[in-house]
Amino acid sequence: MTRAFLVVMDSVGCGGAPDAGEFFNAGKPDTGANTLLHIARACAEGQAEAGRSGPLRLPNLARLGLGTAIATACGEAAPGIEAMSEGLCGAATEVSRGKDTPSGHWELAGVPVPWEWHYFPKTVPSFPEEVRQAVCRAAGTADILGNCHASGTLIIEELGAEHMRTGWPICYTSVDSVFQIAAHEETFGEARLQKLCQDLAPMLHGMRVGRVISRPFVGSPEEGFVRTTNRHDYAIAPPAPTLCDWVHAAGRKVLAVGKIGDIFSMQGIDEVRRGTDATLIGHLGDFIDAAPDGSLTFANFVEFDSVYGHRRDVSGYARALEWFDAELGRLMTRLRPGDMVLVTADHGNDPTWRGTDHTRERVPVVCHGVGAGAIGNVAFVDVAASIAAHLGVPAQGPGRSFLP
Repeated sequence: MTRAFLVVMDSVGCGGAPDAGEFFNAGKPDTGANTLLHIARACAEGQAEAGRSGPLRLPNLARLGLGTAIATACGEAAPGIEAMSEGLCGAATEVSRGKDTPSGHWELAGVPVPWEWHYFPKTVPSFPEEVRQAVCRAAGTADILGNCHASGTLIIEELGAEHMRTGWPICYTSVDSVFQIAAHEETFGEARLQKLCQDLAPMLHGMRVGRVISRPFVGSPEEGFVRTTNRHDYAIAPPAPTLCDWVHAAGRKVLAVGKIGDIFSMQGIDEVRRGTDATLIGHLGDFIDAAPDGSLTFANFVEFDSVYGHRRDVSGYARALEWFDAELGRLMTRLRPGDMVLVTADHGNDPTWRGTDHTRERVPVVCHGVGAGAIGNVAFVDVAASIAAHLGVPAQGPGRSFLP
């Protein structure tokens, strides 16, 4: 029996989205944004030399067809990434009206988002008074800190000391449909923070806020503050059964790596492994070695997005891509005959682009174990249909398999 491994490189888009002009960064449209192409160009031009040097080197992804996927998406060749393929390759286009984590992952899993997400305005305060009061009641505090759009790392630098002094939670948002709460793991309590987010999630989900995110941190005003890996996303449940549910309903195992369990509210998922990307690559290797026949392993590697994309760190993003490519090459040697590996992304986050938001882009689709050739531009939902076809489980929803 075959196995499938669906690996999402969070935010590693490849441009060409036909509706990019309807999405914005710093007040200007995303038309022309292209995460992979622009990183490759910066590397080729010697503009991404911090911690690395020279052209972008992704030989394993290139062998699977990454160069062809980029050219398919946007009509341009990425320097250093040859348009060759030993795998099945193309690009995927999203229809959901959001360039965010839940929209991208749900649609890759066969379920487009049927509603508009709620976004908080870029004002101070950002949150309605009833939301502020609900946080205070749930936390047992007189007030909250933040109440604005902010960078998660910068806001704990700015407000960490006051948070420790007052005990008030730091509440902030972004251009995504999120409500984030940062709190000190020791003085506020990590378990208390998680319960606070869980208690608030139903109200915020009712407003169509996609995720309530806990952001625990440690440190001191003297030595500085740093976020820990104990983040949890309390997301709205998908509105229909996803690929995870299809596989689970067929009596197969569904194994999650990274924040997949949070994104899908644990629906249809048997086991979750968490950690930094460096830890997660080890977990993915464990599942390659031991996942049972007929199973789906669904992985997300978030640091392309969270550490480098939003911070517009081109060199860091390039380093992360090259690290991932090398690790992927080592993992591929451990696959079994009949295994399918599909590597893709959920949206873009072009580190050369204006602003700090995600960018609306097509995403690459490169596959090992299911033949070779170009599939052209397909739909996000076709990813789910193709994996279901490989595993021999019934698919639901609008997707069509692109397997030969």
